[in-house]
Amino acid sequence: MIKSKKHIGKSLLLLTSILVITSCDFLQFKKGLAGEESPVSQPLASVGDIYLYPKDIEGIVPPGISKSDSSDLIERHIKSWIKKQLLISEAQKQLTFDEAELDRRVLDYRYALMMHEFEKYNISLNINTNISEEEIAEYYKNNIDNFELKQNIIRGYFIQLNKSAPKLGRFRYLLRSSRPQDIEELKSYAYSYGTKVHLDDSIWVNFEDVINNTPLMDIPNKTDFVRRNSVYEIPDDNYIYFLKISQYKIQNETSPLEFVRDDIQKIILNKRKVILAKKLEEDIYENAIENEDFKIYKQE
Repeated sequence: MIKSKKHIGKSLLLLTSILVITSCDFLQFKKGLAGEESPVSQPLASVGDIYLYPKDIEGIVPPGISKSDSSDLIERHIKSWIKKQLLISEAQKQLTFDEAELDRRVLDYRYALMMHEFEKYNISLNINTNISEEEIAEYYKNNIDNFELKQNIIRGYFIQLNKSAPKLGRFRYLLRSSRPQDIEELKSYAYSYGTKVHLDDSIWVNFEDVINNTPLMDIPNKTDFVRRNSVYEIPDDNYIYFLKISQYKIQNETSPLEFVRDDIQKIILNKRKVILAKKLEEDIYENAIENEDFKIYKQE
């Protein structure tokens, strides 16, 4: 949060500088379109009487890249600029624009971008990014109706093995076992011979993400499949796909907290950002009132 008038002053100075600089850029852009003289240099491209000069692409090439990559980047930028100018030219031929309204909307958009950057700068200085488990649990409890699952999710194992993998009978036994030593042997085998492996059954995952690009995707009723199968295998021409489901939640059930924890953290953080942005606006306004920085005139 803004903690002092001095801090507010610095923020206002930053915003004023941005406004001045970008307003000047805008005026120069308008002058160029009006056909005024451009700096003496060899243009890179032109469309009609509009020219693209080397100074217009300063800063687009990041430091450290190769000469070849630099040339490609500049070439793409020039081609993109030409396409945009051609579209603008064609638009001007086919449509009649209210230039004053167009200028106002361009400025409104530029100022909106500047305000966004200004708010982002202040928020980055003042945001508290620490979110406790208690906050997450409380938000989940108070908004539980918003956490209905849109897909089936599972906890379990998925292993894709080549049909030529050794000791497949032993592997099938290990997959059905719950003994700790057998689980360790299973994981060792899967990491040694598996071509696609998911063995972290402590996390919830989207069922379709697990079985993507496998014959399991052809199952017609995946919800019924998840309900009915705890251990399952299916082959294709080259591989055998093994699935073990230890827990599941189906579509339209309430999502477990663990599955939506990251989403809740983002929601809480965004709410804090909204509060800080509103506080920034109010602090600047109150400071302006105190310093008599603006006037409102009565309309006759």
